[in-house]
Amino acid sequence: MKVYLSGEIHTDWRDVIVAGAAGLDVQFSAPVTDHDASDDCGVAILGAEPNKFWHDHKGAKVNAIRTRMLIEASDVVVVRFGDKYKQWNAAFDAGYASALGKSLIVMHGPDHQHALKEVDAAALAVVETPQQVVDILRYVLESTLP
Repeated sequence: MKVYLSGEIHTDWRDVIVAGAAGLDVQFSAPVTDHDASDDCGVAILGAEPNKFWHDHKGAKVNAIRTRMLIEASDVVVVRFGDKYKQWNAAFDAGYASALGKSLIVMHGPDHQHALKEVDAAALAVVETPQQVVDILRYVLESTLP
């Protein structure tokens, strides 16, 4: 099973899922989580931009090539919305995965329930913890409960 781990990059939730899924037949992928590399990939590859809008635009487009490819290749897409920052790209990833018919798991705390109600409605599961994602993956692959 191929699982794409999208969204918030300021906590270790991806590491918790990968470690918890050890022994399962799962291949994980994720966006570039190094802020500088992600922000600057466009200008590093395509050339400098004096205007910050075009600097960000180039980076967003190059990152979108990678993100779309990985989501399209995935069986399951997990999208984490964190507490500290707005993850607009995560909302896009959730919508894109849903439009492609991918199995979508959305992760966020109870304080985001109202704001993310439409995103949650597109998901097959809405969870609060990385362990719940691991439990879903284990159930899907091995039919075992926690």
